[in-house]
Amino acid sequence: MTPIHQFAGKTVAVFGLGGSGLATCAALAAGGARVVAWDDNAASVEKAGAAGHATIDLATADWSAFAALVLTPGVPLTHPAPHWTVGKAAAAGIPVIGDIELFCRERAARAPDAPFVAITGTNGKSTTTALIRHILVTSGRDTQMGGNIGTAILSLEPPRAGRFHVVECSSFQIDLAPSLDPSVGICLNVTPDHLDRHGTIAGYAAVKERLIAGVPKTGMAVIGVDDTFCQAMADRAERAGRTVVRLSIRNPVADGLCLDGLDIVRVRAGAEVFRFSNAGIGSLRGTHNAQNAMAAFAACEALGLTHETIVAAMRSFPGLAHRMEEVGRRGKVLFVNDSKATNADSAEKALAAFRRIYWIAGGKAKEGGIAPLAGYFPRVAKAYLIGAAAEDFAATLGAVPHVVAGTLDRAVALAAADAAADGEADPVVLLSPACASYDQFPNFEVRGKAFRDLVLALPGLAPIGGGN
Repeated sequence: MTPIHQFAGKTVAVFGLGGSGLATCAALAAGGARVVAWDDNAASVEKAGAAGHATIDLATADWSAFAALVLTPGVPLTHPAPHWTVGKAAAAGIPVIGDIELFCRERAARAPDAPFVAITGTNGKSTTTALIRHILVTSGRDTQMGGNIGTAILSLEPPRAGRFHVVECSSFQIDLAPSLDPSVGICLNVTPDHLDRHGTIAGYAAVKERLIAGVPKTGMAVIGVDDTFCQAMADRAERAGRTVVRLSIRNPVADGLCLDGLDIVRVRAGAEVFRFSNAGIGSLRGTHNAQNAMAAFAACEALGLTHETIVAAMRSFPGLAHRMEEVGRRGKVLFVNDSKATNADSAEKALAAFRRIYWIAGGKAKEGGIAPLAGYFPRVAKAYLIGAAAEDFAATLGAVPHVVAGTLDRAVALAAADAAADGEADPVVLLSPACASYDQFPNFEVRGKAFRDLVLALPGLAPIGGGN
């Protein structure tokens, strides 16, 4: 835990009592604050009370007694309308902040030079966060990882000299962290997302840019420049006097990292200084993962690791569960769990990474279905369709060989048998549903675990063991 001492002796209101909210209550209390907690969900309030936190209905509380409102990032700050607690805080003249902000204030007060890497972007931030953490741990660094990737930041050990914090930041978290000041700040990309919470794509991009704007001039801003929002972000950061490392999987760069064929090249002042490849790293397949590898390389270089140390550690990266996770092999057949691909855009990355695919797809369809993936259909040896979307997907596939398997267990059995009989090299049984899971599974994690368990039960399967 990271005790928060900045509100010692003061009363702080906490709204939103999920995992990060409860961690916030505990961290504030450990630092000497008086905490009053509330949630719109009665069960969450009961859980907080059982954990020993004072709970009061903030709708009827005296807000003049509070020094701050700590808001869970899942609650609207501005759009489509501010949550009622935000209005109460504004009327009382107190700040509305989040747990990332509390961490930043504690770090600034107690260990301002402690290395802090913050990662954001519409896509790729979880893989990049986990990869940076893996490189640092493999090289023997004391490393803490959390934030949007799953562990609440205040559940981590506190910042101190020589301890590295690697933190994934969503736009919602950045919006509640005005003091965010990572020593290395990464923004991978900006594409339309969460517009209901930010109003416009420009508003969403502006929130992402705050992470970069907070990087001190002694730090490093690492920015993917393959979209117009991030191009402009990089230019503004450089004009503001920050050191910027640009990343591109499309074009050469003068200072940063780019692709040359299958190689990733580190360039300084227009000259190549190092090159490596992620092509042989199963957990980093695809050009989208090349960008993630570039970002991790740049961050770890800025933190003082040698190029050779970084690349050696990358080669043992196990990847993340449910994100192109290599589950195992049976003979020449590779089984890949990409259950996180809940729409066509996500599934495209997996389909682009393989050439001979036995594709398990379906579930609760998103708008547009799989029609945007038609360009990859020649790579599909056969499709196995499950869930509510099966019949619609069958119509879209047309002449592509397919079967309506209905359920995941039947799809795995059929795909495994067909792939084993394939005479081509390197067939892949790929779960990349391009659908939400809600028709048959409560979430994509449960769906992915079911796939993994079915695959691991196949006779003769050699587990690969990544994705933890």
